[in-house]
Amino acid sequence: MYKDSFDNEYTVICESVSKRYKKHTPFEKTDVTALKDISFKVSSGELFGIIGPDGAGKSTLFRILTTLILADEGNIRIGGRDVISEFKTIRNEIGYMPGKFSLYQDLTVEENLNVFAKVFNTTIEQNYHLIKDIYVHLEPFKKRRAGQLSGGMKQKLALCCSLIHKPKILFLDEPTTGVDPVSRKEFWDILKKLKNENISILVSTPYMDEAALCDRIALILNGEFLKIDIPTNIVNEYKHQLYSVKGKQMSKLLKDLRSLPYVRTSFAFGDSHHVTMKDSDFDINQLIKSLKQMEHEDIRINEVSASIEDCFLELIVENSLKG
Repeated sequence: MYKDSFDNEYTVICESVSKRYKKHTPFEKTDVTALKDISFKVSSGELFGIIGPDGAGKSTLFRILTTLILADEGNIRIGGRDVISEFKTIRNEIGYMPGKFSLYQDLTVEENLNVFAKVFNTTIEQNYHLIKDIYVHLEPFKKRRAGQLSGGMKQKLALCCSLIHKPKILFLDEPTTGVDPVSRKEFWDILKKLKNENISILVSTPYMDEAALCDRIALILNGEFLKIDIPTNIVNEYKHQLYSVKGKQMSKLLKDLRSLPYVRTSFAFGDSHHVTMKDSDFDINQLIKSLKQMEHEDIRINEVSASIEDCFLELIVENSLKG
């Protein structure tokens, strides 16, 4: 384990990591940048989230961190070990749950667990305390083939298999994608309990609402980290007045909001549009007047607090203005 000058323990250290892929088409050969200058550290027992849309580079980063592919540039240490020269040792000390369900579909729940326990030269009984709270949900289906489980149950089984050898660090790549809301909540409740075992957990997700459940988060877009901080700090740093705007014709409303010269940003946000103004002293009654002139009815405008998603969109706007 690496300790810095302040005696902080870091289980993951990632320094200036970049990754490019060759893209070949019948007409051209180009380099696609999947990751660009990624740097971060994860402390022992920390739940660290990597938040971003599909194609942002999350899975590529996880495959590099778990020694499955090599970075083109940068240095990485996992549990104090180098990912290149000590990759075999690292693989015995981490748990990895890829985004796609990758267990043996034709084996039962019980058989899958036994296979993974034997691979790591352990038994289910030896580390049962780690999976007990998860296995309670799976036990009624222990004789069922993995391929016949529901999405939520498949994820619970995959997590059990990732934990059966008592890893020091757990990598979960989009574990709740495609899972129902109840199973999502149960999964995050499980992760909170695992923190008490002093396991470092890195989890990636496209769901912005899951960001608040992490100790710290990194917002990623197009292979670059936009910001790393505690979720509440990111939200508190949002510096614009934010309005929720609703009307009867939501599609037309979004288009018209974006056409107004005094509107700074306008994004569709669930059942409303979130809007910021160029002038902080702007009279919101002027917006109502303009929208009525555009033949909008039943206009409702309320000032709202920013969410992580609002902050993410704001960072995108700021980066586009810089670029």
